[in-house]
Amino acid sequence: MDKNSQIYKMRQKYISHPLQGFGAYLAYWMFALLPIDVASNFGGWLLRTLGPKVGQTKKARNNLIAAFPEKSADEIQQIIIGMWDNLGRSLGEIPHLHKMRPGGPRIEVVGIENGRLAENGENPGLYFSGHIGNWEVAMSIPTALDRDMMCVYRAPDNPWVDNLFIRARKMFRGELVKKGPDGARKLTRFLKEGGSACMLVDQKMADGIAVPFFGRDAMTAPALAQFSIKYDAPVIPVRVERLNGAHFRMTFYPALDVPKTGDRHADILAIMTEVNAVMESWIRERPEQWLWLHRRWPK
Repeated sequence: MDKNSQIYKMRQKYISHPLQGFGAYLAYWMFALLPIDVASNFGGWLLRTLGPKVGQTKKARNNLIAAFPEKSADEIQQIIIGMWDNLGRSLGEIPHLHKMRPGGPRIEVVGIENGRLAENGENPGLYFSGHIGNWEVAMSIPTALDRDMMCVYRAPDNPWVDNLFIRARKMFRGELVKKGPDGARKLTRFLKEGGSACMLVDQKMADGIAVPFFGRDAMTAPALAQFSIKYDAPVIPVRVERLNGAHFRMTFYPALDVPKTGDRHADILAIMTEVNAVMESWIRERPEQWLWLHRRWPK
């Protein structure tokens, strides 16, 4: 490692990360002191006011134009404003997530029989969702099904922020493991023993496989399909959508038809193509609720 790299890492560890962490904790406790509806409304107002003016919005706009070539500039702008509003609300709701229960007044549950059907067998169940609505609400999937699960997540680079998200996800029933070789080994052991898992599957994975998404190939993590084939596990879509303010609907859909042709690579591609098609249908219905800031497609 050269001297400049060492200086950069030291500056991150002792200056940048603590300052970012301080700001994140300050925002967290500010939202925590507010009633949940006030926190959601304030967070939404803040980001729909400031978000469209920041440089990241250009990435969202380019993604939207490519995904919806038929939409006008005004329609694209309204989706962008709605996206920032949804993101701001989600941030404001984070300190209050542990108060919300599936089936309670804030999280309506639909199709729970589809999720429970997968839990009636001896094989594990694989539940997938995406960065739609408030995706942290998806962390309560195990609570809705009344069983422990495992979830592999992509940890932020900043350990201060990572610790904050771990605190916010304390309502998760089971174990949260960081993405990487250790997390993959833990998840493999868990599934081998019959445990179930939930995953967010809509982020880019540079060394994934090319799968169609909004008419373009997107590099997609194949793990969901690989585990399904290996452990004969059903794949259940779970959609979390924002209804009004800090109120949500969690919908468990019937398990996907998993092909078993004997051609492993073809089956993996077929499964992930169906997964991306499901995600795309959800996003097309409520485009403002998806996080268009992702670098989901190649340039």
